[in-house]
Amino acid sequence: MDLSSAANSAPISPSPAVPSPGRRAIRELPDELISQIAAGEVVERPASVVRELVDNALDAGATQIQLKLMAGGVRAIVVEDDGLGIPLEELPLALKRHATSKIRSLDELESVATMGFRGEALAAISSVAEMAVLSRFDGAPHAHRLDARSGELQPAARARGTSVEVRELFFSTPARRKFLKTDATELAHCVEAVRRHALARPDVGFTIWHEGKLVEQWRAASSEARLKDVLGEDFMAESRPVFAESGPLRIYGRAGLPEAARSRADMQYVYVNGRYVRDKLIAHGIRSAYEDVLHGHRQPCYVLFIEIAPDRVDVNVHPTKIEVRFRDGREIHQKVRYAVQDALALSRSAAAEAPAPSGLTPLQEAQQAAAQVAGSRPSPGNPPAWFQAGTVAERTAPSYAASNNWQAPIPNTQQASLGLAEVATLYGGRDYSGSLLSSAQAQAEQSAPALPNQTLPQHDWPLGRAIAQIQGVYVLAENALGLIIVDMHAAHERVVYERLKANLAAKAIESQPLLIPVTFAATAQEIAAAEAHAETLARLGLDVAPLSAKVLAVRARPAALAGGDVVELARQVLAELSQFEASQAIERAQHEILATMACHGAVRANRQLSLDEMNALLRDMERTERADQCNHGRPTWRQLSMRELDALFLRGR
Repeated sequence: MDLSSAANSAPISPSPAVPSPGRRAIRELPDELISQIAAGEVVERPASVVRELVDNALDAGATQIQLKLMAGGVRAIVVEDDGLGIPLEELPLALKRHATSKIRSLDELESVATMGFRGEALAAISSVAEMAVLSRFDGAPHAHRLDARSGELQPAARARGTSVEVRELFFSTPARRKFLKTDATELAHCVEAVRRHALARPDVGFTIWHEGKLVEQWRAASSEARLKDVLGEDFMAESRPVFAESGPLRIYGRAGLPEAARSRADMQYVYVNGRYVRDKLIAHGIRSAYEDVLHGHRQPCYVLFIEIAPDRVDVNVHPTKIEVRFRDGREIHQKVRYAVQDALALSRSAAAEAPAPSGLTPLQEAQQAAAQVAGSRPSPGNPPAWFQAGTVAERTAPSYAASNNWQAPIPNTQQASLGLAEVATLYGGRDYSGSLLSSAQAQAEQSAPALPNQTLPQHDWPLGRAIAQIQGVYVLAENALGLIIVDMHAAHERVVYERLKANLAAKAIESQPLLIPVTFAATAQEIAAAEAHAETLARLGLDVAPLSAKVLAVRARPAALAGGDVVELARQVLAELSQFEASQAIERAQHEILATMACHGAVRANRQLSLDEMNALLRDMERTERADQCNHGRPTWRQLSMRELDALFLRGR
């Protein structure tokens, strides 16, 4: 028989590696598998266990919490507290899934004020690790130890409080254990988990041990001392207090100065009702406050506490409880943004004039700083219980009445009626298409900043008295601390920009029709945004309309940006309109246009200024918000103290 024909005629049985087709019956999952799935949501790494156990300790009223780790928490995690403890009859129940003392009904869930409430943590941890709970209830004669795996309950010796021992994490799921990082990395995550709690609860002492060695210790202290202990004195020195209050909403904390920004977002802490959260809405609001003072892709540093009525925020969004959802997200976004903006508005030179009185808590300091920037505000309510009470001293912004007789060559309130293009040409010397202006305007460019000669008052201004100009780029000034170095173009650019924002940002931007429309391929989202926000685009000087199902045409652009990339501008504005409110997109686009105008209108390098003109620029900087950085986030001035100057010449050595 032919082998090939035999092979063709023989029946082919299905390979055992290929599953046979067919429907699988619906069945209930076993309890063990259910516990493993739930544990996968709650327990990601040792730091997840630490976070959950510290949450429980804080809910129990602990004033001292001690964490002991072995092998970065993989081999052992022990959390000890001095809280109320767990009664003997409730100890076995504490290890069951969805058993908790925090809530009893849906109403309590919607207004939960405790750190934990889901009743999942201990059950989830016990399903992926060996766990034992040792607790002594307040008033009990002795403690009891419960082994989670065997259920054995026996007497033990311990003071009031609870100890939770977790050993051999993921011993029952070795595949998950392989995904853990090195011991040093896991230890760092555990320390960070405790640090987040320590910032929110300065009234509680925290101690961290690893392999028998003390890693971190934060003793119970005032809120200011805790911020210094956890984040360092440099953060306190390089940050500003933040405060805003509106009805049941209160925002306070500290926002780092732009020059203290970091390359990584590793010093950003946001708390909602004492709970550390990661929220994109809040993060975007904070980033928006830094958008024209932060250089490049640097990350700001901040610690922000948001207090809001519990029924206006949903904390039951994710098993880790690190995500929240607000009833009115827009309000939170705007309040956070403007609170941080107000904190950053005062320049370092103005802030140096009115140092914060000693003895104020961070909340009181924030209230005081907010009053300094925004004027009088309604008196705040009672601070949190763990903040010290006290009186907020009244502070006022510095005043330089003696230097008000001169006028800088930038738009003022009398010129607010001018259009943007008129202001740009009047103070820039050229229009933005590159054509020369009238001889009078060109003469204005040659003489700007043209200021009358005037003798300066003989007193100490924060930015000092101008003494010289270097290479037509930098202005040197002398103040009480030493030497001030000013980048005159960057400084004047910020002054012009802030004045333009204050006077003209609310007006419609002048539009210039294009002889030949510019077309570009657009997504469905961009086309929908262009159709839905045609009026908003017109306010920005843009005429963007669909040309086909996948193409948009730009028929007009802002007159002030005749030399810019109109397609990129249109894409950015449409993206903003798709993601945020029209008012926010308008404001951001206006600011971008005004920033370009300010850059063209500011005094250029290689311009020789008189001492009176240099002094006029310094006085304007002292009165201008955010004068420490230009529109692009670069610094406008630097201080060299006498000690630093002496060190350059080895004086005193």
